[in-house]
Amino acid sequence: MGKLAVHALRAVLAVVLVGTVFVQASMVWVLVSGNDQEDGSLPLTPLRLITILGMVSAQVALISVWRLVAMVRRGTVFSHTAFRYVDFVIGSIVAASLLWFAVTALNAPGQRDDPGVTVIMGGVGLAILGVALIVFVLRMLLAQAVALDVEATQMRAELDEVI
Repeated sequence: MGKLAVHALRAVLAVVLVGTVFVQASMVWVLVSGNDQEDGSLPLTPLRLITILGMVSAQVALISVWRLVAMVRRGTVFSHTAFRYVDFVIGSIVAASLLWFAVTALNAPGQRDDPGVTVIMGGVGLAILGVALIVFVLRMLLAQAVALDVEATQMRAELDEVI
């Protein structure tokens, strides 16, 4: 992985992380200070709480990807340590999907005249779960690569003993 790609990815991750922290802080301030402009038409407080939790899941994924990029840069990504970070990414994607289903459930009563919106939102939640499955498949590929790396290391050691 080239230095330019690493720096570009880290810049994007940092900007998104700072942005999510800013939005979280703003939402927490609104909830704590009592300046909530909720007029009763939407359940804004539960939606804000879900948004804050959703950003936590995004931040976990961002930090995990940051750590994985560091491992790629050092050439240590094909190790058992990488599984922890990939598992965090999978868990955060699943959490985001569950939070999206919660938003769908909160929004559903207001969509009685047009239930298609709820169906589409449910489809988006399934698509998010699909992303988690894709990352899980990539995790299995990483497991195969780590196993092959371990096997190659053992074969080199045996070959060194023979020589």
